[in-house]
Amino acid sequence: MTEREDILHWFDDVLAFMQEGKLAPWAKVLPRQLELVLQEKEHGDQQRWLDALQQLPAIAQINADLNRHDIALNSDLITAAQQEQLQQGLEGLMPWRKGPFQFFGTLIDTEWRSDWKWDRVAPHLAPLDGRVVLDVGCGSGYHIWRMLGAGAYRVIGIDPSRLFLMQFQAYKRYLQATGHSARADLLPLKMEDVPGNLKAFDTVFSMGVLYHRKSPIDHLQELKDALRPGGELVLETLVIDGALGEVLMPEDRYAMMRNVWFIPSTETLLLWCRRVGFKNARVVDLNQTSLDEQRTTDWMHFNSLADFLDPQDRNKTAEGYPAPLRAVIIAEA
Repeated sequence: MTEREDILHWFDDVLAFMQEGKLAPWAKVLPRQLELVLQEKEHGDQQRWLDALQQLPAIAQINADLNRHDIALNSDLITAAQQEQLQQGLEGLMPWRKGPFQFFGTLIDTEWRSDWKWDRVAPHLAPLDGRVVLDVGCGSGYHIWRMLGAGAYRVIGIDPSRLFLMQFQAYKRYLQATGHSARADLLPLKMEDVPGNLKAFDTVFSMGVLYHRKSPIDHLQELKDALRPGGELVLETLVIDGALGEVLMPEDRYAMMRNVWFIPSTETLLLWCRRVGFKNARVVDLNQTSLDEQRTTDWMHFNSLADFLDPQDRNKTAEGYPAPLRAVIIAEA
């Protein structure tokens, strides 16, 4: 079996789940989508990441807590040799950007405190019990596991990063070994790959994606088309302090990011939601990203938020724009 065929088998379970019901149209095209993605030029580090995955030791009598901030995996039977092997394997999957995770006493202190975002979002959600959820731009899947811990029946995440896929698989393999029903998958795709007008998901999350899209209205329409009537949108994105109609379009970079296109005021963002047909769109949280929430750590050595802001005025980016302000919008399809 080739390496590509081995990776394709990671998706057997989600393909079986999709065969019936409203996700069936996606099931028809998904195998070809995955084949095409995996046929593309591989990331230069892919073999290193796969080797790191293989290095992770098998551990007996695992238990997991998906409702802890670090979604901890634990076992009383892990040996010192396994602990060292585990550390080496997890380090081989660096950089870790979204988390935190705890693997048997090894705490992965990620660049982002994604648990803080979850704590801001979770109180405003419709109960996830029994829901089928789509998480767009899911990163390494931290929020996927929190959604599953909150009672979601099935969570499908999409993110094109191959490293995020490997990090997700590292956690999923151990979770499966607990006997816990790991009804969650990460597909290495983009929102544009999701077939239009599915109307299949009970809840759709899009957190940290909208400002990366050249056409934010199209993205909102794609999110709405993925939701069943009455389904819930959870949208988190950069915003500016401004009036209705105001939008910031950076000249080049924003906080050192090249791929930032439109940052609307909250009133403008709510209008965009209404214009594509969302109902009861409302802002449930507004938060300026702090240097404690996004920072360089031992598990992510590269530049982070402190390097992206004006050192003389932390309320401005390095380019002089307003510092990152994030809004959470809840709406219904």
